[in-house]
Amino acid sequence: MVQIAPVLGPGATDAYVGGKIFDFSAGTSILTPTSGAIVLSPEQNASEIDHDKEFVSPYYASYILDDFGIRAEYTAAPHSAFFRFHFPGSAPSHLFFSSTGSVQYELPSSSILQGVEEVSGVHTYVYAEFSQPFQSHSAFEANKLSPGLSKISGKDAGIVLDFGSQRVVVGARIGFSYISVAQAKQNLAEEIPAWNFDQAKNRSRTAWNQVLSRILVQGGSEEQKTIFYTALYRSLQYMKDVTEDGRYFGPYDHTVHSAEGHHFYIEDNLWDTYRSRHPLQLLIEPERQDDTIPSYVLMYAESGWMPHFPYMRGDLVYMIGNHAASMIADSYFKGHHDFDVEKAYEGLRKNAFEATMLPDRRGPISELERFYFQNGFFPALQPGEKESVAAVNPEMRRQAVSVTLETAYDDWNIARLAQALGKKEDAALFSKRALNYRNVFNPATGFMAPRTSDGQFIPNINPKWAGGQAGRDYYTECNGLVYTFHVQHDVAGLIDLIGGRQKFIARLDSLFSDGYDGQLKFVFLSQFPDSTGLMGQYPQGNEPAFHIPYLYNYAGAPWKTQKRVRDIMRAWYAAKPLGIPGDDDNGATSSWYVLSAMGFYTVSPGRPVYDIGSPIFREVQIDLGAGKRFLIQAPNVSALNKYIQSAELNGHPLNKPWFTQADLANGGTLVLHMGPNPNKQWGSSEAAAPPSFSRED
Repeated sequence: MVQIAPVLGPGATDAYVGGKIFDFSAGTSILTPTSGAIVLSPEQNASEIDHDKEFVSPYYASYILDDFGIRAEYTAAPHSAFFRFHFPGSAPSHLFFSSTGSVQYELPSSSILQGVEEVSGVHTYVYAEFSQPFQSHSAFEANKLSPGLSKISGKDAGIVLDFGSQRVVVGARIGFSYISVAQAKQNLAEEIPAWNFDQAKNRSRTAWNQVLSRILVQGGSEEQKTIFYTALYRSLQYMKDVTEDGRYFGPYDHTVHSAEGHHFYIEDNLWDTYRSRHPLQLLIEPERQDDTIPSYVLMYAESGWMPHFPYMRGDLVYMIGNHAASMIADSYFKGHHDFDVEKAYEGLRKNAFEATMLPDRRGPISELERFYFQNGFFPALQPGEKESVAAVNPEMRRQAVSVTLETAYDDWNIARLAQALGKKEDAALFSKRALNYRNVFNPATGFMAPRTSDGQFIPNINPKWAGGQAGRDYYTECNGLVYTFHVQHDVAGLIDLIGGRQKFIARLDSLFSDGYDGQLKFVFLSQFPDSTGLMGQYPQGNEPAFHIPYLYNYAGAPWKTQKRVRDIMRAWYAAKPLGIPGDDDNGATSSWYVLSAMGFYTVSPGRPVYDIGSPIFREVQIDLGAGKRFLIQAPNVSALNKYIQSAELNGHPLNKPWFTQADLANGGTLVLHMGPNPNKQWGSSEAAAPPSFSRED
């Protein structure tokens, strides 16, 4: 529940390149250590920092505030934080306690602060203890300071604690709760019971090491291992467990509930995370995934809708798709059934028929969804045509092609669940809808393209540049070149549409080499700012592209997948502050690296299949839980030896570029013999291609 970070000032987002620290955030609390006269100016309370003096890790951080000579340290537990401030004693020492929202604080004694903070309608209860009694205190609101006042409420308000002019180390242990101050106090007592900072730090270090060691690697360079475990750490920060003493505060009905024997998780950006972070979590933290899905079911019961972006203030209104279908189907078909699957299916089905498909909207359907149900594609507007449907977000627009493609994939997942649950009519209906991707494929151009409500494709569409800002008239953050490949569930069907394997390979090659039509790169990025990590027109920094390098496996050229994933890992991931190609989006971009560095990826979550790429480590050991381990061994692997020459799976020859959940579920070994030149015969036959919807019985 607690994440701690330095605050770099209004609007600053790049943590490492910032030259000043304004405050430290812990949850919704803000702590500001200063020395000298009390001032209520954030700019005057900020301090220069030197990044060469800092230490930052998953479990502990330390900074020197150069302007004040203060050393600030902190560590965290699940519902609590522990700060330690080293004041130099050359001037009066102060600690400001405030919030990003409105507060109600009180000081019941000279070493305790408690109260509630409200941010975006969410109440966070706080109970803080200090290792040294404060010698005096003040309250403030906006620019007014009230010495000796022990209670304060309002926005831009807080408490200033004074610790005298002597050299002193002040510890601050803080418990947090969404339920009550009493629960915050209990959380603190259970997690950080003593004034022993090193003990709390080591406990956090042990917790991180236990989960990071679920994947052990051998070989590779120090930089590759650093990138790998940093990416794994970033992936594992999510989701957020808000269970407290077997209960949780419902983000939708604002009522305290029993967690029914599970942990309750929030903070999930499904549009980003269904692709790689959830499949990774399912592999190495199945116990968390087994709690995540019941959390979604409970949120559906609370809100009446299956969530998209569940946070404490409800379902955030971002992006498109019904991607809980992917996450739930992927878990179910990989053998995880410890949830109310009928209730989950009910929620997915309701979303599919009754929830708006419009970007960045929530609520019931509009006339555009009714058109989709009848015609099988989301209608687009002609260039320059004025929007006539009031429900459309005017900034996000319709994104009509992407909505059609992503909905077809989600409906395929629902169809599979319906079939497994014996709902034959639903299975047939959703299977038909899963083929709706065909309705936005323009055979005249060979690309996915927008159609207007009269059924006509908009003429003269350039898939690279069409759609205006971020492509939003027709696409979601990426352009039509990228979204043409967004048929994860039926790659074989897409290959047929494009004209066969060789044309498909040529189209993939073109994506990785295409430029900007004589324009400077920044012109393209000004229109598509999320298309970072570019290799040609392929954007590794944005999620709709993640599966594309693995599509060569489906067209008979696995060696090209092996080359592409190595190129991407080498070019766009590095052990430095700017060593990630774009927004991490709740661990999505990092989890792509973790999976790819191990040697596989999930092109189509919902199907229990892993697509093989090119590992960078000599051996990877994955702890599957219950004493089971899956090994990936890559003899002779190196920067040059990136091509698979032959393979064995669990002692048997493997001549296909994929394996299944059943192959690893009970543990086993995948051996990939690597060499410097591609073996173009390995895994290249049509029979060796991974499964696709249109090829399944």
